Amino acid sequence: MIKKLKTSIFILMSIVSTSILSQNSKVDFGDDLKFLKEHQEVVLLKSNDDKSQVVVLPKLQGRVMTSTSNGLKGNSYGWMNYELLKSEKFEKHINPFGGEDRFWMGPEGGQYSIFFKKGTEFTFDNWQTPKELDTEIFEVVSQSESSVSFRKKIQLHNYFGYQFNLQVNRTVAIFNQEQIEEALGVDVTSINSVGFQSVNEIVNTGATKWSKETGLLSIWILGMFNPSENTTVILPYKNTLELNTSYFGAIPPERLTITDDHVLFKGNGTKRFKMGLPPKNVMPFIGSYDAEKKVLTIVSYTFENDDNYVNSEWKIQDKPYAGDVINSYNDGPLENGDQLGPFYELESSSGARELSPNETMKHLHKTFHFEGDQETLNKISRKLLNLELDDLGK
Repeated sequence: MIKKLKTSIFILMSIVSTSILSQNSKVDFGDDLKFLKEHQEVVLLKSNDDKSQVVVLPKLQGRVMTSTSNGLKGNSYGWMNYELLKSEKFEKHINPFGGEDRFWMGPEGGQYSIFFKKGTEFTFDNWQTPKELDTEIFEVVSQSESSVSFRKKIQLHNYFGYQFNLQVNRTVAIFNQEQIEEALGVDVTSINSVGFQSVNEIVNTGATKWSKETGLLSIWILGMFNPSENTTVILPYKNTLELNTSYFGAIPPERLTITDDHVLFKGNGTKRFKMGLPPKNVMPFIGSYDAEKKVLTIVSYTFENDDNYVNSEWKIQDKPYAGDVINSYNDGPLENGDQLGPFYELESSSGARELSPNETMKHLHKTFHFEGDQETLNKISRKLLNLELDDLGK
C-alpha cells in the first residue's frame, strides 16, 4: 500500500479548544434533540412506534447528526461538537460539527486534490475543505416521516486545474424493523434497533467526460460515534492483510489486535490514529461493540469491485488511484494536549469513475445500532462480522 502523510482533516484539532462538552457525560437522545432544535434546523425521521429516531440537519449538508433505538430516553449514538453547533460561527479549514453520516468527497491530497489550490504546497495552511461540503446548505426537495431528500449543485476545482460541474443528490431514510431484518437477515424482535441509510449520487453536469488524467472524484461518507473504554472497533477482512496504518504514524502494538480474520482496536478516543483497508481486503460489514451499554453498531456500504479508489496522501503521488475503501479513526490528544473529541469513526468511500456528461455514480452507506441482551447481539455479530462478542478483550 502507498504510505500516506501524517496529515489529514483532523489536524484542525490543534486549533479547537478543549472546552468542548465531554462525551463521557451521560446524554440521552432527548437531550441532544432538544439542543439541536435550539441551535439548528432539524428534520426528525421516525419508525417502530417512535422508538427508532434519526436527526438530519439540512443546513449541514443533510448529515445524520444522531439517532436512538429507544425513544427520547434512549442512548444518543452520534458524536456532536456542541460548542461549534451553537456558536453560529465557522472555523477556518474545516468545521467538524460531528454526526453519524456526513457527505464528503475525495481526494483530499495529491495532484487531483479538491482541498488544495493548484500550485500550492501540501501544508495545513493551504488546506481548505470545499465550502460546498462544509458550510453550505443542501436544498430539501422532498420529505416524509421516514425519509428526506436533498440536492446541491457544486463546482469544484482540483489541484491539476480541472473544473468539475456536478450535482449531488442525497436521500436519508430510516428503516422499520421489517426492513432491518430483510436487509441483514437477522431477527431483532427481542432487542431495540435503529437503522438508516444515505443514498448518495453525483451527476456530471459538465460538458466533458471526467478522466483519470485530469482527476476523478469519490463519494466519501464518514460516521462519528461516542467512544468508551468498553468499545471495540471491528474490521473484518479477507485475503492477505494490507492494512494501511500510516495516516498518523505507526499505531502502538498494544493498541491494535490483528487476527486471521479481524482488525480490532479499542474505540476510546484517548490515542489518535487511523487505518484503512484496500479493495482486496474489504468485507460487506464493519462495526463496533460497547460491552458496557451492550450496543452493537453495524455499517455496510456499496462495494462494486472498482479498481480505482482515490489516494488522499498530501503529496504528488505515483499511484493516485490506489486508496482505501473503508477507514476507521480513533481520536486522541495532539502533542500540545488539545483534542477535538473524543470520538471514533467508521468511514466508507466509493470508487472513482470516468463519468460522461449526465452520467451518475451512486454510493450507499447504511448504519445500524442494536441494543439489548448480549446473546442476541452475539448472534448478529456472528452472522455479520464473523466474531464472537464474548471473545473481545481476551
